[in-house]
Amino acid sequence: MKFLSHRGVWKTKSEQNTLAAFEKSFMGGFGCELDIRDHEGQLVISHDLTKAPYLLLETVFNCYQTVNCDLPIAINIKADGLQVLLKELIDKYSIRNYFAFDMSVPDTLGYEKNQLKFFTRHSEYEPYPALYEQAEGVWLDCFQSDWWNIKDVEKHLQQDKLIALVSPELHKREYQNVWEIWRKIELEFATDNLMLCTDFPAAAQEFFNE
Repeated sequence: MKFLSHRGVWKTKSEQNTLAAFEKSFMGGFGCELDIRDHEGQLVISHDLTKAPYLLLETVFNCYQTVNCDLPIAINIKADGLQVLLKELIDKYSIRNYFAFDMSVPDTLGYEKNQLKFFTRHSEYEPYPALYEQAEGVWLDCFQSDWWNIKDVEKHLQQDKLIALVSPELHKREYQNVWEIWRKIELEFATDNLMLCTDFPAAAQEFFNE
């Protein structure tokens, strides 16, 4: 099981999407999920439109390279048309273990055209994930309820897709029952293709390694 820290490793919301949070994530052996958009010709870390100063994505990539890790980075796309800028940075820092996700379908076509890795989303609102054949994996999201079942997971694994499950606490729901199911699936299928995106990566690591 691989773990994606949601906006880094943090204790308070003010620490989310900060360089310190991402450095803690990488040093702790966790991948991360981060939010990017463009500002004045550069890619910055920002979930919402906020005021400067912004943390540059390049700064995070530099930290990642300095730590010398190959942990997964989930890049949540918050604006259209970022493909060229993103590819430049990925090539510059030789980022290999990454994927972009959450783009609109028309914008996703640009990621495919630029040969950028991307995940398609499977949720209760998207029962038929777009560009499924071209996607590296599936972002398995549950906005209102834990709607998915083992057959959904098995189908994606049979298609050799990576799967990143959004842990329920990201949508303000109880998560322990879902973690238990996810652990059983990992054991049943004996696969390395599962990830969990969570606010509690250290607790998740302890739980899944029991």
